[in-house]
Amino acid sequence: MREVEVVGVRVEMPSNTPIVLLREAAGERYLPIWIGAVEATAIAFAQQGVVPPRPLTHDLLRDVLEATGNEISEIRITEMKDNVFYATLVLASGVEVSARPSDSIALALRTGSKIVCAEELLDDAGILVPDEQEDEVEKFREFLDHVTPEDFEKGQG
Repeated sequence: MREVEVVGVRVEMPSNTPIVLLREAAGERYLPIWIGAVEATAIAFAQQGVVPPRPLTHDLLRDVLEATGNEISEIRITEMKDNVFYATLVLASGVEVSARPSDSIALALRTGSKIVCAEELLDDAGILVPDEQEDEVEKFREFLDHVTPEDFEKGQG
């Protein structure tokens, strides 16, 4: 398993589909994962430090874990089957719970949990970004600095 960091979320054009972009913490590979608009908003809220007046689903799950004395040890992005990504929440007690990567990432950002990705998945689905393309990644980061969660609601029916 390799530790990854959340670069951010954006809407991929022309499909108008949100993606979350993960970056290998000690490497040059990126992992794009297509996600739903609700999850994109939840991730963007967490990254921007937005605190809703009432708990959203991921806030509620964090609060339930805290109230019951459970902690998340780590989030594992484990595999991809038929273009669908899979993840596992690993609790400090050793209990493992199957989850969608998007929900797992939104929860990890709210709890400060480490996110790791299977090496084989990074080999198969990761994208190597050479130094000369780093300016494109910088443009993506600039986009993330100016995007708002409401941007992910546009065009959604």
